[in-house]
Amino acid sequence: MDKRLLARLALSEVDSLARAVLELHGFSREQALAVARTMVCGQRDECASHGVYRLLVCIATLKAGKVDPRAEPQVHDHAPGVVRVDAAGGFSQLAFDRGVPLLRRKAVDNGVAALVINRCVHFSALWVEIETLTDLGLVTLACNPSHAWVAPAGGRGPVFGTNPIAFGWPRPGKDPFVFDMATSAIARGDIELHRRAGKPVPLGWGVSADGEPTTSAEAVLQGAMLTFGGHKGSALAAMIELLAGPLIGDLTSAQSLAHDAGAGASPFHGELILAFDPRRFLGERYEHYLHSAETLFDSIEQQGARLPSARRYEARRRSLAQGVEINDELLDELNALLHR
Repeated sequence: MDKRLLARLALSEVDSLARAVLELHGFSREQALAVARTMVCGQRDECASHGVYRLLVCIATLKAGKVDPRAEPQVHDHAPGVVRVDAAGGFSQLAFDRGVPLLRRKAVDNGVAALVINRCVHFSALWVEIETLTDLGLVTLACNPSHAWVAPAGGRGPVFGTNPIAFGWPRPGKDPFVFDMATSAIARGDIELHRRAGKPVPLGWGVSADGEPTTSAEAVLQGAMLTFGGHKGSALAAMIELLAGPLIGDLTSAQSLAHDAGAGASPFHGELILAFDPRRFLGERYEHYLHSAETLFDSIEQQGARLPSARRYEARRRSLAQGVEINDELLDELNALLHR
């Protein structure tokens, strides 16, 4: 491989770069720490579309006036099983961090609890948050809308967001069982990376503005993305619009896009996170049913099939030992952000 194309950085260097860019552009220290941590996790697990590339998105969103870089999230004990955090127009990460301690207490007390994040700007993968909660021994489900970029099954105009849904199951002594998937055929960041690289996208990722199938990343970005699995992905996307929109008193993907008003910023909406305490559910049967779960995972892996996130965990171990590779062109763009 041409050494000019890639640079290798230690994860500590990636973190320092991300925090330096964010703080230079006016983000508070706490906001910068929380946002940078999410990006480092993406880069560490070789999820490039959710790594430090997102710094470009964050700064563009800031310049568009669509995020408060010094927002102070406010935590509200809303109901016996509900924590509500007003992100106050900031990115979602710090709001999540602020809400986790109370969410954990409520989940332990009640068996199940919900964390509602309102008025947040969102750009990140959900598995980072999921793993925070599985590390606490909680089974977790999370979802959120985004911007209306995705056509419903049988349609051709954008209605849904990429509308990710993520789930986590803690496995003591092992990597947690985690999946995090968009209900669109692919994450929008992956299409943007194809556009930047001048690469075609596979058929089925999206349609052009006139509703025709296309392999042009630019045409998909100007047209509409598609859901995965046709009507099945479409139904899940609609469910997420309702659960993480009207149910929690926040915006749908169409309303988020209207709020953007052509700025091209990250989506502005809410997020719903459900946490279940298996010890509270199971009591003295906890160990028995955790073992039952392990037999399920074993039956999958013994056939040679991979569990979700297995590739991420392999990449993580590799990155922790060797650092990460970042395209030189992207690194130049990020370093340019240090010289406003």
